[in-house]
Amino acid sequence: MSETVYRSISGSTAEDLFIELFSETFGAEKAGYLYSQYHFYDIYQNDRFADFFLESGTRKIAIEIDDEASHNKNIISQNKFYDDLLKQNSMIHLGWDVFRWAVKQMQVQPDTVKDELRVFVGSNTAFREVEDYLPVQRGKAISGFDFELKEHQKQALKCLEEMRHNHETIALLYHATGTGKTVTAVSDAKRVGKRTLFLAHTHELVEQAAQTFCELWPGVSVGKFADSIKQPDCYVVCGSIQSVALNLDMFKENDFGYLIIDEAHHASADTYQKVLSYFKPDFTLGLTATPERADDKNILDIFKNTAHKLDIQTAVEIGELVPVRCIRIHTNIDLTKVRFNSVQYNIRDLESKIFVPERNALIVDTFMEYVSSKRTVIFCASVKHAEQIAEMIRERGVSAYAVSGSMKSSERKEYLAKFQKGEIKALCACDLLNEGWDCPETEVLFMARPTMSKVLYTQQLGRGMRLAEGKDCLLVFDFVDNASQYNMPYSMHRLFKLSEYKPGKLVLGTKEQRTADNELYAKGEKPDAIVDFPVSATDYEAVDVFNWQDEAAGMISQMEFIRRVDAASETVEKYIREGEIIPDLIVPMSEHRTFKYFTEETLKKTANKFGWRIINDENRKELFMEMICQMDMSYSYKPVLIKAILANADDKGRIKLDDIVSYFRNYYEGRRNSGLTVEKANSIFAKGSYTDKEAQRNILSNPFKRFEDMQMLRHTKTLGIIEVEPTVWKLLNDNEKAEIEMICDSKLEEYYNRFK
Repeated sequence: MSETVYRSISGSTAEDLFIELFSETFGAEKAGYLYSQYHFYDIYQNDRFADFFLESGTRKIAIEIDDEASHNKNIISQNKFYDDLLKQNSMIHLGWDVFRWAVKQMQVQPDTVKDELRVFVGSNTAFREVEDYLPVQRGKAISGFDFELKEHQKQALKCLEEMRHNHETIALLYHATGTGKTVTAVSDAKRVGKRTLFLAHTHELVEQAAQTFCELWPGVSVGKFADSIKQPDCYVVCGSIQSVALNLDMFKENDFGYLIIDEAHHASADTYQKVLSYFKPDFTLGLTATPERADDKNILDIFKNTAHKLDIQTAVEIGELVPVRCIRIHTNIDLTKVRFNSVQYNIRDLESKIFVPERNALIVDTFMEYVSSKRTVIFCASVKHAEQIAEMIRERGVSAYAVSGSMKSSERKEYLAKFQKGEIKALCACDLLNEGWDCPETEVLFMARPTMSKVLYTQQLGRGMRLAEGKDCLLVFDFVDNASQYNMPYSMHRLFKLSEYKPGKLVLGTKEQRTADNELYAKGEKPDAIVDFPVSATDYEAVDVFNWQDEAAGMISQMEFIRRVDAASETVEKYIREGEIIPDLIVPMSEHRTFKYFTEETLKKTANKFGWRIINDENRKELFMEMICQMDMSYSYKPVLIKAILANADDKGRIKLDDIVSYFRNYYEGRRNSGLTVEKANSIFAKGSYTDKEAQRNILSNPFKRFEDMQMLRHTKTLGIIEVEPTVWKLLNDNEKAEIEMICDSKLEEYYNRFK
């Protein structure tokens, strides 16, 4: 999308506008999970970029922001129209959910976009960081066929122990049928001692595994998760792969430290892939009696590539990525007044601040003086910025070129190949990293693009951390601009929460390397790996590592606070406004816009102070049932509303408001036609001459309001939908729905008996 198309009326980009709407929908702290300009390949292996990419639980979601004309085949060329269709179809082919909004719609119908986001993405989300730059986990296959039968289990357990000692996290155990694979797995899980999930594809195997766990590990609770039996909170859970895959939202991704997959040769199936990609155990063990697959897929590779990747620190610790040293270069640029949303700066404000000759000269001078002989990637803020820096370096006699996704593919590949050979010393990039490209021979990174996005910064860092022959470490230059606590850009020290800085000291390394490094610095010496940078090894700087996203991550947003107490949203908002409820963290996004966060302790104290009950996903259904049983009957409306919902709700608990109005009309007109009392004389339904609009207004102001205040029902205004709180609807079984229907009928009978 062109820059001119991408601008909104306020001067911020459409990308900024979408992030604002996303933040208002899900919370500012959640916007950090959005990956902007996510690279993928279409079915013809052409480079493509999704405007936004997001992972939520097991879902992969692409979001496209379009201008009004970009998909109008009467305006754009036929080839462009077909090409856009190919892009969307390729996303769907990858298994992604694809959602699109128009720039104009975000400007003139922001509430509609937010409502649609809640419906499409979901209200109770489990967003995850996109970590496609990290190496896959280490793994090993152990063949039980090579062991003596009497000794094979001891040998297997010994191998598994050695693997964990070597930081391997995935194992595949080949044992012939009848040789006790399950006993070996249970014994190893017991030895590790962490919460364990055992998955099999038949009910019989689940039963057998549960029995084995009870016999061999009697000190822990063992539960089952299959068909109608759901015991997710036991220390050991034996489940069917189908049941667990369909109910992943009943588990947290880090619930289990040990995961066992029985009959692992089925691992390429979608359900197994879904589960493997969701959970984050410390160790995963696959069991199979079938070493070879008919389709020649290597089961171990499936495990390693599907399961979660290593984090950066662990990958460096075990030698999968190179150690990293860091030098901080302070600029005189002030970003404190630059406007920002949850994860990025206003592009115009940022450009006006950092596209200045002095800052560019500092970047180029640093490169020329200290690392001009080393292959360096300089991350810049835009294509224009990258071209400026590259030209300034070329003027100083060193080969440097700007590269971006917008240039011709052949030209880009030529530059990258020359950089890899060492013929080009500096690549100035703004969006190169999004293509998944990296050159292991990269020796230096210049972080010259201020960013508040953890995803963007770590993606950039990951491009330089690959192993290469003769490469002892990666050297990172962080260009540090002045900023406030709340719009501070990421740096190595902020990313890894290191509050002390010594120039050139290891930020990431093995334990042995860090120990040796500390000893050198203690003696006032610099390691040989450091370039001839004019700093003393005794230089020291305290780094402010305060990060509001990290602070907010363990807190409750104002939206969530309202959802967690049985009080009207207007009441909670009024108390916050008047200072009766004090937020623990206030994040200023602009002069007139803030996000407020509360600790769990504040929530408890506030609830106690005002006599409110705290609502959570565990007791929400119970409270809903209580509300049904205790409905006060000033009018007959509440049970009629509930009956309308039960009669018209889809499988997600959503009902069109028009259908509820029709149900009310049919119910009361049916009573009138049968000669029965309709309602009190002042009710519009008793008077009879009312419009659908008046009926709708009555429903939303009377029976609906109380359920809304208790966060049990939600009205999506722009879509004309009433939705039952998802955690309630999902847990209501058919018997409970029938019970609710009976209670409503009983309440109505009791109510109308008053008129007799």
